Amino acid sequence: MEQQVTRPVDRTFFETYWRHFVLALIVFGSLGAMLSVAPFGQDQNYHNFADSRPLLGIPNFGDVASNLLFFLVGLAGIKICLGKSLGPFESAWFVMFAGIALVGIASSYYHWTPNDYTLVWDRMSLTIGFMWLFIAVLGEYVSEKFRFLLFPAVLMGVASVLYWNWFQDLRFYYWIQMVPLLTLPFVMLLYPARYSHQYLLLAGAIWYGLAKLAELGDKTVFAGTTASISGHTLKHILAGVGCMSIAIMLQRRRPLVA
Repeated sequence: MEQQVTRPVDRTFFETYWRHFVLALIVFGSLGAMLSVAPFGQDQNYHNFADSRPLLGIPNFGDVASNLLFFLVGLAGIKICLGKSLGPFESAWFVMFAGIALVGIASSYYHWTPNDYTLVWDRMSLTIGFMWLFIAVLGEYVSEKFRFLLFPAVLMGVASVLYWNWFQDLRFYYWIQMVPLLTLPFVMLLYPARYSHQYLLLAGAIWYGLAKLAELGDKTVFAGTTASISGHTLKHILAGVGCMSIAIMLQRRRPLVA
């Protein structure tokens, strides 16, 4: 009687690419979930921020002036990028911080006169920072091949803002903003780090998450602090600290020996 030989299952493909499938599931699954929601435009009450007090001739002073932190952190990050070799994605980090500095200008412009038109410029500058950060992290953790997606990713981010402006549908813009925050913890968990001080990158994401919570509680924070600071002003400060955390990470990090 012939003995049947059982061959071992080749797990090479699965072991190599299962993490990629997890990331793809997060990216495209979140897009599918967002598309399952009915199209929605910008609620005009969004422009009615809690703190509208002027100071030194500047309307909505708290929300306008707090954007200075983005501008300063952006310049500090650019200086770090110019003064230190940051590897294959050096240009991505540079443009990300240029985008952050641009946020400081565009967001001030928006908060000076809050309306849908000025908000377009604010959100467009945000997508530049978000998408270059997203691709830089994917490139440094997953594969350097992601550098070919740098410009397409930025174009996609800008297109999401224009799509909202033209068709009054925020779904794609919200997805663009959400995807980096969703994937970052999984990327750091599933893939080995190539550089030190990566906890500061995660800290940046946590600070930004706190910033979004402060934004949602704009009027609550303003009332709770006896009109000392609004939730939206606090959002700018917390998000600026998050950007600063990433700048410190780049300044301190060193390549890890494989």
